Amino acid sequence: MRNSIKFLLILFVFSGFTSTWGFYGHRLINRTAVYCLPGDMINLFKSNIDYLSEHAVDPDKRRYATPFEAVRHYIDIDHWGDRPFESVPRNYVDAVTKFGAFLLVNDRDTTIITFSDSEHSKEFQNARKFIKNNWMSQRYEDEQTYVCDSLMKYFDLKATTCSQFRFVDVFSTYGILPYELGVQQYRLTEAFQTRDVNRILRIAADMGHYIADAHVPLHTTENYNGQMSGQEGIHAFWESRLPELFAEEQYDFIVGQADYIDDKESFFWGIVEDSHGYLNKVLEVELELRSEYDEDKQYCYEKRLGSTVRLECEGYAEAYHRRLDGMVENRMRSSIKAVADCWYTAWVDAGQPDFDRVGIISEIDDRLDKAFGLKRIFGRKH
Repeated sequence: MRNSIKFLLILFVFSGFTSTWGFYGHRLINRTAVYCLPGDMINLFKSNIDYLSEHAVDPDKRRYATPFEAVRHYIDIDHWGDRPFESVPRNYVDAVTKFGAFLLVNDRDTTIITFSDSEHSKEFQNARKFIKNNWMSQRYEDEQTYVCDSLMKYFDLKATTCSQFRFVDVFSTYGILPYELGVQQYRLTEAFQTRDVNRILRIAADMGHYIADAHVPLHTTENYNGQMSGQEGIHAFWESRLPELFAEEQYDFIVGQADYIDDKESFFWGIVEDSHGYLNKVLEVELELRSEYDEDKQYCYEKRLGSTVRLECEGYAEAYHRRLDGMVENRMRSSIKAVADCWYTAWVDAGQPDFDRVGIISEIDDRLDKAFGLKRIFGRKH
């Protein structure tokens, strides 16, 4: 079993497609979370544990096929100032409204419509209504054009000053991960309420992926791969190379039974804020370490599936892992517990439906696999 897992991990990591926590990590997090569930609901999830594990990477596959998918995996919170957790609204519509660009176009030039960004001002609330009533229904497009008449009831403007109106979503391209977690939680609860087993399992598998993403410090920053600090490649080093080398032998994944989440919004944002709090250490420790090691001791060449690949040497990786002082293990453990908590909370909120008799989903939908090679449409690839 261990050798087969290792082979699959190597195949995934070096196939040219990178995933948060790697192929192995996402599958492991979803699979282990099942064992945190209480007896009343574990029957459904344990009966389909292979499905939940196998489909833990589906959201990454959809990056190549579905508009707006990539931005669900991260939030570059540091793009929004020195105290972003205070300045970025926790309501998605408010955030899009606050940071979006409203452009008034006439025959001669384009003017930016400015208004108070105080969420309690009348101007902001009018702009918010416009976003909610118009833009939200078509938000796969980061820029939308409207006729001027659609604008007049929201802004105090004269029709003669406008030939065209545009709204540019400046916010979403920097990631919407904590908002997506709220959406997934709602959908999973709804699926439990309707007792739609197929939908429950599909959403649960997806949600496990997004929650795991939120636990990675490098998914909370514009410097997501060290490209802004001369540390290109640190993303895969932290989330794939270290778990590959140390998880099976050193990590403890017994995290206890799932707990109910009272305040979902605070829970999701708390995960992101905790992850971001580790970011400086992730980067600074690696910078310190590379100053102490000659380059030929930092990178080695290994044979993987008939190809020679350049990887961080095991000794160098071990030193980095040791100086991180359990960080990677702790974030994986926290991921497992959070996934179980969210699954359990959705079930409780749905009234704790009974699943004593459930079937096993054995057929894997290959539509996503067929779309695997399609070009990513929106956002960047983390």
